[in-house]
Amino acid sequence: MDNNLLKYIAFVETVELGSFTKAAQKLNYAQSSVSKMIADLEKEWDVVLLERSRAGICLTSSGEQILPYVRNIINDYRKLDDFVNQMNGIETGMVRIGTFSSVAINWLPDIFAEFQKDYPGIDYELLLGDYDEVERWIAEGRVDCGFLRKLSDTSLDVIELKDDEYKVVLPVGHPLAKKKKIRIEELNGQPFLLLEHGGKTEVSDILEQSNVHPDIRFTTWEDFAIMSMVEKGLGIGILPDMILKRIPYRLEIRSLAKPYYRKICLAVKNKEQLTPATMKFIEYLQA
Repeated sequence: MDNNLLKYIAFVETVELGSFTKAAQKLNYAQSSVSKMIADLEKEWDVVLLERSRAGICLTSSGEQILPYVRNIINDYRKLDDFVNQMNGIETGMVRIGTFSSVAINWLPDIFAEFQKDYPGIDYELLLGDYDEVERWIAEGRVDCGFLRKLSDTSLDVIELKDDEYKVVLPVGHPLAKKKKIRIEELNGQPFLLLEHGGKTEVSDILEQSNVHPDIRFTTWEDFAIMSMVEKGLGIGILPDMILKRIPYRLEIRSLAKPYYRKICLAVKNKEQLTPATMKFIEYLQA
């Protein structure tokens, strides 16, 4: 591999991991080697890329401007390497995937297990975040593809995959658990644990569209925190069905009388510029 490319990779990994030490461990280099490679880039380009302090490292304004170009160079090299291997009949490569917890826990393991049987030479790297983080990682080129809910307005290329039903989770013995299905209006005034992070998410939209106003006691993006608090009788919640598989909590789970769904999609920055390994993963996912 070209020496400059190694320096670019060291720079990107240091930024993404926030540490020379962690980047060196991942790349199997000495920490001093990683530090020197980035210092060489700074000397060659006559810019300061990183601010160093006891608290760690952070990008300078110059580093922030240069980082997308360096990522593009690394991504283009990966595409070239994958393509040459494909021409030679060698199925190798790396697929970097951004995803949220329910897909990572209850869907991807089965997919990876089957995918690796057919393509054992293709590896994958998983980055876990919320919808906004995954969308940003795709746009920045930090991941090759990412799982998202359906986006109404985006420049990304999107492939619709699956509908995931939202269900009500209740403590064992809750009066509403006597019903097979629950009307959304019955949540009015109920102690409620809201699944939300930053801006509004689907659960808020469901409540707002139905003009339903539960007594919101706690807000979090962590599905399992909501399940734990529901089990302790602190309130009820609405969670996607996919995260409710094989859970360790004692809960009552009921469908809503009028079902609501989130549409899970796979998004890429540009479907015309995918690595062969990513294309195979997407083909496998759709099949």
